[in-house]
Amino acid sequence: MDSAIRYQFPDPTEADKDGLVAVGGNLSIECLLSAYKNGIFPWFNPGDPILWWSPEPRMVIYPEQLHIPRSVKKVIKRHQFKFTFDHCFEQVIINCSAPRKNQVTEHGTWITDDMVDAYIRLHQAGFAHSVECWHNDELCGGVYGVALGSIFFGESMFSKVSESSKLALITLVKQLNVWNYDLLDCQLPSDLVERLGARNVCRKKFTKLVKVSTQRINAENWSNYDPIKLK
Repeated sequence: MDSAIRYQFPDPTEADKDGLVAVGGNLSIECLLSAYKNGIFPWFNPGDPILWWSPEPRMVIYPEQLHIPRSVKKVIKRHQFKFTFDHCFEQVIINCSAPRKNQVTEHGTWITDDMVDAYIRLHQAGFAHSVECWHNDELCGGVYGVALGSIFFGESMFSKVSESSKLALITLVKQLNVWNYDLLDCQLPSDLVERLGARNVCRKKFTKLVKVSTQRINAENWSNYDPIKLK
């Protein structure tokens, strides 16, 4: 079967009311890239078939519209943290996959071992990236996702020290703005991203943005780049 057909997803605008686009498939690099290029991402519980989603509406951050709350600015001024890109992607995603303290949602362990392996392969291929937050030379927080063209699809984050994942996300958004990225996909609403200026866009608009943004050339070398300093 031709690979172009093999990894072709249904039109995301025809997703069901919950945003489910497709069931099944695999987590190969080709399949994942085909999904992201259509604004679709995998999300499923251990033991379930792979589920592919395109929520309505979609929560996004336009990098130039980033809002940093006053309380977070106070933390930034203390200069307690430093940040890196792609220095330890595997450690970041493994930490993101660990059960969270006081976690009660059924999706708590959605980053399965297969997902971890798949995104490590995606990272090795140059598509998945991480931002690491360090405190006293120890990894204390981070975020990872997928970069295609001028859009970054955020996947997950973790925090071992208060505010560390939030600062890693802010560092990412500020750097995306420097690199002229169009937007950061946050997938679903949360208090955190809303406080940072995220907004809802309808699925139809988001799908059009993805089609355009993923066609742009992304030449940034993440691992050899020093993140912009927070201030």
